[in-house]
Amino acid sequence: MQNINNLYFLEPLITIAFNAGLVVYWRLKHRFTIWALLSSLMAYGGALGCKVVFQAVTFNSLIRGFHGDLSILGAYFGLQTVIFEIGGAYCVAVLAVARGKLNVKDLTAYGLGLAFWENAGYLGILGLFNLLSIYLTLSLGTISSLELYTNLITNRPALFYPSIQALPLIAFSILERVTSLIFHFCWGYLCLLSALTHKYRYFLVALPMGLLDFFIPYVNYLGIPLFESFIYVLALTTLALTLFITRKER
Repeated sequence: MQNINNLYFLEPLITIAFNAGLVVYWRLKHRFTIWALLSSLMAYGGALGCKVVFQAVTFNSLIRGFHGDLSILGAYFGLQTVIFEIGGAYCVAVLAVARGKLNVKDLTAYGLGLAFWENAGYLGILGLFNLLSIYLTLSLGTISSLELYTNLITNRPALFYPSIQALPLIAFSILERVTSLIFHFCWGYLCLLSALTHKYRYFLVALPMGLLDFFIPYVNYLGIPLFESFIYVLALTTLALTLFITRKER
């Protein structure tokens, strides 16, 4: 019985190392306090919890009611990110500023913190654990291993691709994590800046960034190369906009 391609471990390992490395670098070279890390954890963890509960209550009804309409499904995911992630990041920032835990020196750290918890703390570690569980289970050669193998061949055949086919998928997965890092940094930076300056325009600019998740249902329609390239360009555009509108404040 064939096991999964070991190269797939690269994606979570590189994601964890890169995001953790940014945190360490910013801590050593600039400023990354424990409060920036904890505040970003509170914002991201709270948003993730709200999403899980909300989707558990509403997802099945949505699918039945709208018959899998991609635009409705995209709005469903996008608005959750707008409300829970960006709205939550702003609320936590306001609270932290009011209590004197965050200041202007924490702008970059807060954005990087949100990206860290998404990419390294959640998807990176979870992805690594999931791959390791699959690999070890298939290595046992038991009946459970055969059942898992049959399920994966049907639903996730890419895990068994030869290296020449797997590498492009891994590269695009890593690119997606870079895209995620940029978006989380931008809206985290803008939310904290808005809380510090009481200029709500920064928060209003950050809100539409959550609509990135509107495009999630279209990945199969567009294909992975086009989809990942498209959202990466969106991320770079978002970063340029963030730097432009905050230039005077900086």
